[in-house]
Amino acid sequence: ALQNAELGKRAPRWIRDNEVTMCMKCKEPFNALTRRRHHCRACGHVVCWKCSDYKAHLEYDGNKLNKVCKDCYHVIIGCTDSEEKKRKGILEIESAEVSGNSVICSFLQYMEKSKPWQKAWCVIPKQEAVVLYMYGAPQDVKALATIPLLGYTVDDTPKSADLPHSFKLTQSKSVHSFAADNEELKQKWLKVIHLAVKGETPECQNELQVS
Repeated sequence: ALQNAELGKRAPRWIRDNEVTMCMKCKEPFNALTRRRHHCRACGHVVCWKCSDYKAHLEYDGNKLNKVCKDCYHVIIGCTDSEEKKRKGILEIESAEVSGNSVICSFLQYMEKSKPWQKAWCVIPKQEAVVLYMYGAPQDVKALATIPLLGYTVDDTPKSADLPHSFKLTQSKSVHSFAADNEELKQKWLKVIHLAVKGETPECQNELQVS
């Protein structure tokens, strides 16, 4: 993705129409009749007509007026109200929003049943400190899965030598395995999860934000 400073200066990579089922800004599903797909000429995202109803001069296109999405419009025209500032500093319910206001968030390896391990961006948001959100990446606008942590049992003894910093959450038949990159990160997650499974939230709401 283009950085904010490069918006409009370089042509973006266009996300293909068939790569999305919903507007990448407002998350409304596309359907044949009401929601035609439009591309933001600044960031290349696929958006619906409502979210593409903005125009800005783009440097890479000889400063001609081009259709852009609302977010790019604000960045390009240099709108700096506090809301925009807040969004820029954090990773873009949206992953960016929950990550920016989370008890803890970081990448963890995740395994379900006998599927292979996969990397997931995991977030426990402050406003729901008993739910674990999992995203494919920090910029995704929709979570892949959520795990309501209440009532889970935590097993923090690693079973695998390859992933020494792993832990497991189990509740009757569902088992979720996670692995952190290091012991310190694992302990940070366990501190929050041990509270969450009892329905408690961390006292210190300092962000345990891990990039």
